[in-house]
Amino acid sequence: MRHCSVQVRGLLTRDELDRYNALMEVGSYLESQMRHDLSYTVQKEVDLLIQPAIERLKDKGRARDAATAQYLEEKRIAALQAELAALEEEDEKDE
Repeated sequence: MRHCSVQVRGLLTRDELDRYNALMEVGSYLESQMRHDLSYTVQKEVDLLIQPAIERLKDKGRARDAATAQYLEEKRIAALQAELAALEEEDEKDE
């Protein structure tokens, strides 16, 4: 049985996590009994179960990327404003 990542497991709801753990236990037992045909079916169920958590992880990543882009844009604007203020100050000194 393949486990999902720690990040995905961290985003499972309590009910999803309980079901995930139960399915992994059943799948491990089936594998120990050399019933790979049945453990494959259990793995498919695990894969379906974790899909919402994977989407939540993707959403967090998108939100983080958007926040980073906003921060960089604000930083760029602040640098341009500082440069403009320095140019205006220089112009005032020249006059």
